[in-house]
Amino acid sequence: MRLLLVRHGETPSNVDRLLDTAVPGPGLTTLGERQAAALPEALAGEDIEAVYASTLVRTRLTAAPLAAAHGLDVLVRDGIREISAGDLESLPGESEPGERYMRTVFAWAAGHVRLRMPGGESGTEFLERYDAVVAEAAASGARTVALVSHGAAIRSWTAARALNVDVPFAAAHPLANTGVVVLDGSPSAGFTALTWAGATVTPAGEGGPAGEPVDPAG
Repeated sequence: MRLLLVRHGETPSNVDRLLDTAVPGPGLTTLGERQAAALPEALAGEDIEAVYASTLVRTRLTAAPLAAAHGLDVLVRDGIREISAGDLESLPGESEPGERYMRTVFAWAAGHVRLRMPGGESGTEFLERYDAVVAEAAASGARTVALVSHGAAIRSWTAARALNVDVPFAAAHPLANTGVVVLDGSPSAGFTALTWAGATVTPAGEGGPAGEPVDPAG
């Protein structure tokens, strides 16, 4: 299966750089709407057979133009929602609590899955719910699937499950709004990341994606 992990379009909370993970969450900014509208053309080379979105408003709005372009319904699944910030919700991302949030997210990807976000979920709970949606997509028989999800969730899950993406790489490369990580593989055999925001991903330990810059997250 070819798996496209797509971060949602820009939201007001992205502009204000706040931790915003609760359901249903905000909609898109005007820029976010334009980003969502541009996704079908950006992914025109992909023969997408299924489009999933999380239960948050911003992913469903982002997924809608892409699904419509392929004559598909958006399949809404709670399992690919953003990692809950728990007690850190609504705090500035560029602060000690924000840094704690990201440290916990990447600690999970490094295998410390029993750690729990303050007032939120554990790594085990996050990976199980995200894995379940990926497994559903794989079992559907669709050859290329787009999952419209969230920045921290995509980076953590990819670092945990992609054979060639390690935690230092995922931590050093934020994913911009509507940025895409493309993977190939299956839940049983594992996944290999092919590109990260359009840049080729080299094997872990060999310097990251082709020396090409990746825009910081909004």
